[in-house]
Amino acid sequence: MNRTRNFFAAAACGLLFVPAADAQQFGETVVLSESRIIVSEPIDPSAAPAESAPRSLYVYERGDGGWAQTGTLRAPEHDGPDYFGRFVVADGDRLLVGATALDEDGDGESDGSVLVFREAGGGWEFERYLRPGSVPLGSSFGRFAALAGDLLVVTALGYEGTGGAWVFERGAGGEWIEQGILTPSDPDPQQEFFGWGVHTDGERVIVGAFAGPQLPGAAYVFGRDESGTWVQEARLGLTGDEAQPGAAVAVDRAPTISVGVEGDHAMLGLPGLDEGAGAVLLYERRSSGDWVRTGSLAAFDRQPGAGFGTSFTAHEGGLWVGAPGADLFGAIYAFAWDAEAGRFGSASKINAGAGTDAGDGFGISVSAAGGLAVVGQPWDDGSMGSAVVLERQDGRWAETAKIFIAEERRPLATLAEVECGEDGMADQFTCDQVDVISFLPLDAIGGTDRGIETNDVWGWTDTATGREYAIVGRTDGTAFIDISDPEAPAYLGSLPKTAGSITNSWRDVKVYADHAFVVADGAGRHGMQVFDLTRLRDVRDAPVEFDADALYDGIASSHNIVINEETGTAYSVGSNGGGETCGGGLHMIDVREPTDPRFIGCFADDGTRYQGRGYTHDAQCVNYRGPDAEHLGKEICFGANESYLSIADVTDPENPVSLATQNYPAVAYAHQGWLTEDHRYFYQNDEGDEMASVGAATQAGTEPDMRGTRTLVWDVSDLDDPVLVNEHFGETFTIDHNLYIVGDLMYQSNYVSGLRVLDISDRENPREVGFFDTVPWDESVTFDGSWSNYPFFASGTIVVSSGKEGVFFLKYRRPELVP
Repeated sequence: MNRTRNFFAAAACGLLFVPAADAQQFGETVVLSESRIIVSEPIDPSAAPAESAPRSLYVYERGDGGWAQTGTLRAPEHDGPDYFGRFVVADGDRLLVGATALDEDGDGESDGSVLVFREAGGGWEFERYLRPGSVPLGSSFGRFAALAGDLLVVTALGYEGTGGAWVFERGAGGEWIEQGILTPSDPDPQQEFFGWGVHTDGERVIVGAFAGPQLPGAAYVFGRDESGTWVQEARLGLTGDEAQPGAAVAVDRAPTISVGVEGDHAMLGLPGLDEGAGAVLLYERRSSGDWVRTGSLAAFDRQPGAGFGTSFTAHEGGLWVGAPGADLFGAIYAFAWDAEAGRFGSASKINAGAGTDAGDGFGISVSAAGGLAVVGQPWDDGSMGSAVVLERQDGRWAETAKIFIAEERRPLATLAEVECGEDGMADQFTCDQVDVISFLPLDAIGGTDRGIETNDVWGWTDTATGREYAIVGRTDGTAFIDISDPEAPAYLGSLPKTAGSITNSWRDVKVYADHAFVVADGAGRHGMQVFDLTRLRDVRDAPVEFDADALYDGIASSHNIVINEETGTAYSVGSNGGGETCGGGLHMIDVREPTDPRFIGCFADDGTRYQGRGYTHDAQCVNYRGPDAEHLGKEICFGANESYLSIADVTDPENPVSLATQNYPAVAYAHQGWLTEDHRYFYQNDEGDEMASVGAATQAGTEPDMRGTRTLVWDVSDLDDPVLVNEHFGETFTIDHNLYIVGDLMYQSNYVSGLRVLDISDRENPREVGFFDTVPWDESVTFDGSWSNYPFFASGTIVVSSGKEGVFFLKYRRPELVP
């Protein structure tokens, strides 16, 4: 029993948590080492892996002015992506840092390694690499680690297909000597990612094994036999209702496992268990050598989606358990150890501070000692991440500081009336036949906070006044801009995201009957906001903060909103996180009374999407007026269903009918598309094919197929048998996002190549006739730049959003016809 008490009292390196997804931002790993706070950022959330620069580790110390950064560590002599900071372990005057993609010897192969840094002269010096020759290439060595005294364990997820854990012992000279490689004795073939989390008390080792979609994972306990050889003692698996993959923490994340072991006791954290409420399972080793379940810990105010068990750490004889989804904002549950009863007793709750927003991930990582603690919240500020410092004051824990890396934005000024010159430039933007009417940078439309970006755009023309308004989505709300004088656009104000919802990348808006309908994805309980746009006619003291006129809560999060204005039917697509999701397909809503929306039906095209559940990523729904006489006058939806083009008759929302599902060559992610005005052709983009080409080439060591951004041309004159008649490859090789059609022109927002204008008068052979690059300084194949555009204003003004930049108001200048 004393060993158990020591377990919860010993916090030399704490217990290891495992993040909810294999993507780490600032704050997903935090370490409190004596008076220092150490925070890693192994992945740049804004960059594709191939484009990521070497990552950094940040060291903070408290001075007279508060916590200040006193050190920045990087892998030496290295300029490529390295995932430096996958784990951080403090070892006296040394830091051990994992870097799973580091090319240590410069041969072009991602070897992975542990880097040892030594404190010297008030700073940190790189000392050496730790990577034994027994680690093969491609093993992701350095993913997780644990240290207790002179015993170090480092995992490699890719070792021999199932993963492995290397055990090292410190020699007399301080060097680390390999003692063995731990692997599961009988791994489940559907598993396993063995090595997903590790902890040791110096005598035993427990290793997590995170599974795929069919299994929730397990943990393996290892000890030494009489000869000193490491052997597996137990597999701590799950039974019954527990053996189901759990939903994740706060937003859609993979199930996670956190593990801890001390002597004859072990813990297994499962935050995805029980609808994401989470639990920590407790195990004990009997005198027979068998490990048995002795109980579990759960939050006293159990909440689905709380993610209790995402992290835990020992603190002053007790246990702190992180629950980043609790109360939407995250919390830590502090359990006291009852030594007399030999179990955990009372629990208290440490809530996130006032500076934390819903979905920031407070509690993803925790490190504490004495009256000081640091808590990571890696999803803060658009996943830029931060860490919160807590201090005990009068017996309570209070937030006293917030640590983060300041955002660096490219300085951009407001523009007005800048023609695209003969040199192909409009101010600092490259262009062809597209002029700048005006430009408002992000901070001029409410995007002043760290991590905020623009996303979707739409427009509204006031039928009573003829004035035109741009509606611009931000990650935290919706901006309204009067562009009736497009050379001098007037920012009127914002509709904030629904209270308690999560700031996230995706927001979508459409307009019907002088009302805007706004949804957001990955945003928790956001619902569909309804806003009366006629309120924009007389705005005083702009900008103002608006409130919604109605909130439809039949959905929680949604990827897009689609509206057929002729029937007054809205379609939430990609619904998730609560409410009636309709399998992610069409959630149909009657919005003829805009402030009283009503659910009227579901449709999911079975067999489409990669999981075959009919998820629709985006769609266009119309009263059909095309050449297919059989379906003339019916309400038809054209859906981009990830892996298929879906065509459905939704005239009767209670009895929708699938007409056709069609895939196509080299499908990666069927994203979005738009019909020609005669409903004969449908042009569709694939958001994943360019990245897939780069990824496949990187894997094969060859050059990618860089023929240009691909646009698919479908002949849909027979709705029951759509035919792919051409694949158009653009002038640039960038990722395509949204496209729209007006007459014989197609307007594409293609991320880092900006707005591309294509002539489609020859319907099956599009031809680029103009462009405006909103990020000419970015030539990577990534998801920055132009998200969307709105080209439907009678004035010809084209509204173009660009994530970190703001909103452009552009005009395509048709070349004069030569007689």
